[in-house]
Amino acid sequence: MKNLFTFILTALTSFLMVAEVTPSDKATLVKLYNSTNGVNWNTKWDLTSPVTTWYGVKLVNDKIVSINLRNNNLVGEIPTEILSLIDLQELNLYKNKLSGVIPAGLGNLKKLEVLDLSFNSLTGSLPASIGDMVNLKSISLFMNRLSGELPSQIGNLKNLETLSLFNNEIEGQIPTSLYNLASLKVMLLNSNKLSGELSHHISEMKSLENLSLFENNFVGQIPLELEKLNKLKEMNVSYNKFSGLTSRRLAVLDTLNMTMFNDKGVAVLLNIKMDRSTAIVSED
Repeated sequence: MKNLFTFILTALTSFLMVAEVTPSDKATLVKLYNSTNGVNWNTKWDLTSPVTTWYGVKLVNDKIVSINLRNNNLVGEIPTEILSLIDLQELNLYKNKLSGVIPAGLGNLKKLEVLDLSFNSLTGSLPASIGDMVNLKSISLFMNRLSGELPSQIGNLKNLETLSLFNNEIEGQIPTSLYNLASLKVMLLNSNKLSGELSHHISEMKSLENLSLFENNFVGQIPLELEKLNKLKEMNVSYNKFSGLTSRRLAVLDTLNMTMFNDKGVAVLLNIKMDRSTAIVSED
């Protein structure tokens, strides 16, 4: 009986070891490898070995659910074929040397929960199809060269908790739909070219803990409704062109104490009064 149990266990282990993805999914991974100069990766794949042994690839029931190749010297463009991996829950290509645009059909990855393409040299705009990725919890695209406006479809991501897009060249106004993301905890949009006014609807983002908008071109008054965000612990809205009334509580919460550019391009502090209704902008 003991020998039979050992045999069954060995057979089962052997079966699991040879379990493999579909030929088409394997071909997609090979395309990713070749498109990003895999022979020069820090940790390479042995294409003659089972996919289960490939660095950064996680399988569940023969389905590719995660690709994590962060800081692995990927050079080149993200192949559109990767959009066929519809079971992906995580795509992490952080801190590589990727160029080109984010594939327009990104929304095909409807099961994706974590998207991290930050610290690369990606260009173009954030595709509107991202609104189809309703399971997304985290988007990290910071430190790239992304441009264009934020798509209004981003407001469809009701499960999103982190939106990190800082240090890009994104322009235009924050889409109204973004303020509907009640689950969002971290919104880092600093060091872009965003403009327009910050809507008072930001008070609807009840889960927000960290808000960073510094180094943009926002104008108008800083919404006093920010005081309604009881979970807000970190905020930096300085180095914009905000003016008008503010409150002591918000000024203290702001990392740089509300340092703004006036109409002459001079950095000034918003003058905080004890009574927020009498707060004025210092032009000294």
